[in-house]
Amino acid sequence: MSSATTIRAASEADAARWDGFVEAAPDATFFHRFGWREVVANSFGHATHYLIAERGGAVVGVLPLVHQKTMLFGNGLISTAFCVEGGPIAADEEARAALDREALALLERTGAQYLEYRSAVRRHADWPAKTDLYAVFRRPITADRQKNLLAIPRKQRAVVRKALDQGKLKIAVDATVDRCFAVYAESVRNLGTPVFPKRYFANLKRVFSNDCEIVTVEDEAGSAVTSVMNFHFRQQVLPYYGGGTPAARGNGAYDLMYYEVMNKAAAERGATLFDFGRSKAGTGAFAYKKNWGFEPTFLQYEYRLQGLDKVPENNPLNPKYQLFIALWKKLPLPLANFLGPFVTRGLG
Repeated sequence: MSSATTIRAASEADAARWDGFVEAAPDATFFHRFGWREVVANSFGHATHYLIAERGGAVVGVLPLVHQKTMLFGNGLISTAFCVEGGPIAADEEARAALDREALALLERTGAQYLEYRSAVRRHADWPAKTDLYAVFRRPITADRQKNLLAIPRKQRAVVRKALDQGKLKIAVDATVDRCFAVYAESVRNLGTPVFPKRYFANLKRVFSNDCEIVTVEDEAGSAVTSVMNFHFRQQVLPYYGGGTPAARGNGAYDLMYYEVMNKAAAERGATLFDFGRSKAGTGAFAYKKNWGFEPTFLQYEYRLQGLDKVPENNPLNPKYQLFIALWKKLPLPLANFLGPFVTRGLG
């Protein structure tokens, strides 16, 4: 007979055991790594509740939770805020059920209005869920540049070929987040979206170190045109925060950047999967990734509500935010960069 499963709050002393379990668990993601606890707490000041399940001295499950409480966007317990995925990762159903019970107890204790699991698979048929809003785009890659190029549909491939043939753009790997943050901030302001604080990018680069790499495309003058922060997990590469200047729209810089991220990750790290990240259905980013030949896989975001009548809709597709988006696009960039972090604290 196996010993009972126990749940407790993880501490820094558990980091190695936590990540060891995540590394081995088939359904774990980069967003389950223990380092996110420090990144979120230091960047946004949110309380974190990282639950670890143990049995017989072994880790049998983990559940990272962030208590995101703001006046503008509500009060939620999210696994995991500021991440694409989360939710319980468990060795068996006993451990998963134990993590669920503790999460629901934590929901009561914190007074949060909802519990949110961001997962690839729906496990709670009786919970409200968003099943057709967010999708991820993934495809195999190889160390053969030509095969990666030919896997891109003809029209999009022509853009990459043109950028390669012209030879005007150069690829660089940045040691700091400065240029990536600058072009990202300009890009999201132009879309009417508030930017995260620069310290968030710095914390990601510091905490995840060699598993966080910034690839930047430079023009002939050496100025950054596009830049993207990439995460590496197992044999996957995940371009996560990327953006560009207006000049990037006409010279193929975006396309060249993603193509070179594929090749670099495959050649240098043995990556076999390119994760193009999460996009909302009906957006330009969603269509762009399909144009690259990627097919969407919709994520299953499940909710347990407490004191709410419906699932929160804190995303740009909500009609009530359209005036805000239009106004934000007109802000001077320095002002948008100053105000953005006050808003994005609740937009994880």
